[in-house]
Amino acid sequence: MTFATAAPAVTAAFLASLVAVVEVFTIVLAVATLRGWRPAALGTTAGLTVLTAIVLLLGPLLDRVPITSLQLAIGILLLLFGMGWLRKASLRAAGILPLHDEDAIFAAEAADLGEQARRQQRNLDWVAGVTALKAVLLEGLEVVFIVIAVGAGRGLLVPAGLGAVAACALVLAIGAAVHRPLSRVPENTLKFGVGVMLSAFGVFWTGEGLGIAWPGQDLALLSFAALFLGAGLMGSVFARKFAVEFA
Repeated sequence: MTFATAAPAVTAAFLASLVAVVEVFTIVLAVATLRGWRPAALGTTAGLTVLTAIVLLLGPLLDRVPITSLQLAIGILLLLFGMGWLRKASLRAAGILPLHDEDAIFAAEAADLGEQARRQQRNLDWVAGVTALKAVLLEGLEVVFIVIAVGAGRGLLVPAGLGAVAACALVLAIGAAVHRPLSRVPENTLKFGVGVMLSAFGVFWTGEGLGIAWPGQDLALLSFAALFLGAGLMGSVFARKFAVEFA
């Protein structure tokens, strides 16, 4: 393990987890505001329990997969996943796709729970708990995938996991202090950065799986990140110009 590899892995896991946890916090806060903290906490705990079981199940299985096959499979998935994030972030930066608005998400979740409350007079706490559970599972699975993807292959699961845990702790600490949706978090900028990093890891792991000896070895990650950053910024500029010309 080298700093050149560990630092991007930890950073990618941290930023990706930060985005996911902010979205989860917004939904859980909406549940807690309307139905109280008990169903929100129960749903969140259940979701985290399922995610922990998935990690414990996948961990031993990864050790049985040949390293080159693992790197190739993860590299391709990371590349597809990362480029998807980068494409959407570039389009949002260009103003073609709307930016995520945590206040709007909070309002939508609150309205949805309120509508369900009007339709059902029973088991409302159960519905609220399931809402929190779904939010934790959907976003949490994304985080688990990213942590495993950037950590597997070079013994970086622990550093990547610590990056994810640090993001969770940061969001929870800020959220507990402000008691409101974290709408000021620059989510699209974070997704842009995560897309760059995941795409860079994707190319790196794919090459490693194919037996390519990258010039500079682990330092090649920085070159790939620079290339994807430049491509994302250029794509955003071209998309903005295209939108203006054909508006």
